[in-house]
Amino acid sequence: MEKEERTAEAAGYEGEITAENLWSVIVSLQGKVFYTSKKLPFTYTVRGGELFTDRRDRSVTRSTFERALEKICSDPAIKGPKKLNVYGAPYVWAILKTVGAVPSEKEEPKGQG
Repeated sequence: MEKEERTAEAAGYEGEITAENLWSVIVSLQGKVFYTSKKLPFTYTVRGGELFTDRRDRSVTRSTFERALEKICSDPAIKGPKKLNVYGAPYVWAILKTVGAVPSEKEEPKGQG
């Protein structure tokens, strides 16, 4: 099985994910299969400023993704969806991780102290 590419490059975007470009990257990836931390597959569609997953009836808004990205950037201790404290956290986390907005564990400094 081929390893899934876990960056915004999968959407044809090269560079850092910012609040300004995040939504356009998310829009470009709709229909792709993502996996939550518990390995549950899901896809999504975007309508306006809302993201609808195939596993939920309610939507996740663009501002929710922007808040989550801000939290991840300001608090490196966030290691999973529960710490985001936003609606739809498992889906938000999976998407942000796939597009490269969540630092991978190997990118983080080890043994500090």
